[in-house]
Amino acid sequence: MVRLSFFIGIIGNIISVLMFLSPVKTFWRIVQNKSTEEFESLPYICTLLSSSLWTYYGITKPGSYLVATVNGFGVIVEIIYVSLFLIFAPPKKKEKTAILAGILDAGFLVVAILVTHFVLSGETRIDAIGFMSSGLNIIMYGSPLTAMKTVVTTKSVEFMPFLLSFFLFLNGGIWTFYAVLVRDWFLGVPNGIGFILGTAQLVVYAIYRNAKPCNSMPADLEEASQRQYLLPSSASAHTTDG
Repeated sequence: MVRLSFFIGIIGNIISVLMFLSPVKTFWRIVQNKSTEEFESLPYICTLLSSSLWTYYGITKPGSYLVATVNGFGVIVEIIYVSLFLIFAPPKKKEKTAILAGILDAGFLVVAILVTHFVLSGETRIDAIGFMSSGLNIIMYGSPLTAMKTVVTTKSVEFMPFLLSFFLFLNGGIWTFYAVLVRDWFLGVPNGIGFILGTAQLVVYAIYRNAKPCNSMPADLEEASQRQYLLPSSASAHTTDG
């Protein structure tokens, strides 16, 4: 059981890394154009917060090093994304990004770490961190609903790239299976939701895949389609099968 859960966790980590890197095309466009255009920084700011909390969870929970490593990688990637917003965004959007990053990624994160570290202890501390991380995942996994609504409304899968939907399906499925093996429900619940939404997206894609695509995609919808996976799964790797 231990070897199986570890193997599944490694596969999940590979998928999670690919999903963290999924928006690279968007940011390559930003760098080339030297402008963030209509893209919004909030999804990346929230992903940075969630990845930071999952990293803290992985460090705090015994034997959970996979969650710390994969989300530690995610923290680095998201810091780069947010930094590019601070470099290339127009003044008002740059100010908004700085304020939100300061409140969420610095203020909220520091308060969460200090409270759980100095006020709570043992399993209570781990549960509190897991609850916060899981809650953010559930909220972010709801983002594909926008893309699905757009597909149904326009009858075109142009607004919902297949590969991202497929990765969401794989990501949610593999980590849900892993969570069952190691009995980590903080990990299992949000990824179970992600698996269900990923399955729904593939069904919607199959229904509308032959529809005539629209000629163009607004930047905000393009970003929504590229960020529909939020948040990349976080793995809590146990050395025992609980």
